[in-house]
Amino acid sequence: MTRRTFRDIHGILLLDKPLGLSSNQALQTARRLVGAAKGGHTGSLDPLATGLLPLCFGEATKIAGWLLGSRKAYEAEVRLGATTTTADLEGDVVETRPVPTLDEATLEAALAPLRGHIVQVPPAYSAIKQDGVPLYVKARRGDVVDVPSREVDVYRLEIIERRGDTVRLHVECGSGTYVRSLAVDLGENLGCGAHLTGLRRLWVEPFLAPAMVTLDQLRDAAETGPDPLDACLLPVEAGLAHIPRVDLDPEQTRVLGFGQPVPLGEGTAPWPVGAGDPAAAGHGPASLDRRCAAYGSDGRLMALAEVDEEGVLRVVRGFNLPPGDALA
Repeated sequence: MTRRTFRDIHGILLLDKPLGLSSNQALQTARRLVGAAKGGHTGSLDPLATGLLPLCFGEATKIAGWLLGSRKAYEAEVRLGATTTTADLEGDVVETRPVPTLDEATLEAALAPLRGHIVQVPPAYSAIKQDGVPLYVKARRGDVVDVPSREVDVYRLEIIERRGDTVRLHVECGSGTYVRSLAVDLGENLGCGAHLTGLRRLWVEPFLAPAMVTLDQLRDAAETGPDPLDACLLPVEAGLAHIPRVDLDPEQTRVLGFGQPVPLGEGTAPWPVGAGDPAAAGHGPASLDRRCAAYGSDGRLMALAEVDEEGVLRVVRGFNLPPGDALA
């Protein structure tokens, strides 16, 4: 067997996670194929789920946690009439109830309370930790699991199709939302129970139209050499494409290079200096606050930064990208 050589690679891979693998298993397989010395993913997908799993390598791992909080979209398949221990098809059925006759108005009435800023109870079989132990570990060993509710945002929740007792949903939601819980709550609102039978993640902001790569495509590229593998990666700055860009002059570049705050002029700041909250002024969504991507005078990404109301830029996470090809 050929020994894999690991390299300092900096970039983002938009993996189409296959069915049956955990997010960490998918990450480690992709990292070995790419040959990246360092890698991380941007939020778990259950083994049952497929679809977009952004993987960050090298310096891109510095924004993995930030991307974890991004808006996401899914296509979900829900089976009405039965509840399970895990809220999906991997669990044991604990109750079956007849599915009533459902018209469009009844379905809409059941969906309406699940939209917007809502309170949700995550599944007992989830990766949420209590006392340092994931809830699914406690649930599997038979412990009584008290799952705390949480506030989440559901921006869109619409039925794509209904066939018999199965409905397909389009879901757009914020960080921390469990689609399995949405399925359970929909079933309770309809009075018949439900569980999730399929889930595919469609996109993660800022990757709204992702050109995903499969593990099989990575394996094929690995047989050819490093260049085809590197072609599968996006540069680190692709993960910051949804926030304003600030281009620094040589002196500002020098100052930021030492990690020091950089006063920005009116023409350089991404929002009017002294304008207060950029969202309130119509310059961006509140979820992005005053974050921006700072680029040096050589065009290289230097930092994920934040600009205060006085127009002073400060580093949130600094990058140490090589000159030229950031993937090298």
